[in-house]
Amino acid sequence: MKSVIIILASFFVNNLHAQELFVVTDPASNVPAGSVSVRLSNSLFKEIFEDGYNFHLMPEITWGISSKLMVRASAFVSNRSNMLYTEGGGIYTKYRFLSIDDLHSHFRLAVFGRYSFNRADIHQEQIEIMGHNTGFESGLVATQLIEKVAISATLSFEKALNNRPDYDFPSDQSSHASNYTLSIGRLMYPKKYTSFKQTNINLMLEFVGQTLNENGKTYIDIVPSIQFIINSQGRIDIGYRKELYSNMLRTAPNGVYLNFEYTFFNVTK
Repeated sequence: MKSVIIILASFFVNNLHAQELFVVTDPASNVPAGSVSVRLSNSLFKEIFEDGYNFHLMPEITWGISSKLMVRASAFVSNRSNMLYTEGGGIYTKYRFLSIDDLHSHFRLAVFGRYSFNRADIHQEQIEIMGHNTGFESGLVATQLIEKVAISATLSFEKALNNRPDYDFPSDQSSHASNYTLSIGRLMYPKKYTSFKQTNINLMLEFVGQTLNENGKTYIDIVPSIQFIINSQGRIDIGYRKELYSNMLRTAPNGVYLNFEYTFFNVTK
């Protein structure tokens, strides 16, 4: 497994072509000012301790308030109760406070915050306020674009609260965690731009990790994916998430992503 990771990482770093649009993480850049983006995120993960799959549907809408500030609203729907059930929702905002631009590269730094509410049962030690826990998260994201390659990293603090009205957070579990990610992307096609209407094909490799602050339990996942950008407005993501290491309880760590997104430019200008 280690040799496979080294080969994949070398392939993505040495072949420098990419866009800074990732599947499971957000870069430091925002959606364009005055634009509205609509996304339908789907995930299907295999249950470990029982038969079947854990399906999550997350519709999202993002508004670029300005070139530096964006806000996103999400809803969480799952099949944990053997039927599609709206468990909660969340609000996310990101502020880009630093931009360094060069002829063939740029660097971005941004801070972000998220609050989510959820009424589902609490069934694992992993903290995930995007679809599982009520709570909040705040952090920092840095993104470097060199030629056509994007490398992005995040560090955040996440705190889980009670899932009201029926589920208190377990007193014997860590209620807060440190999250960290590393994402690398490469543009595979086209080799040369002739029109903004050309379909772009990007390959991504993302590493996602969490450490529970009160007991040190940790997981690290890898997420290879392919992405299609259509007519500079439509987007399709297909990814697979695989657990590399974990010593915490996670009920469904491995599965696939299928996301659809469309951006409407200059809506509020």
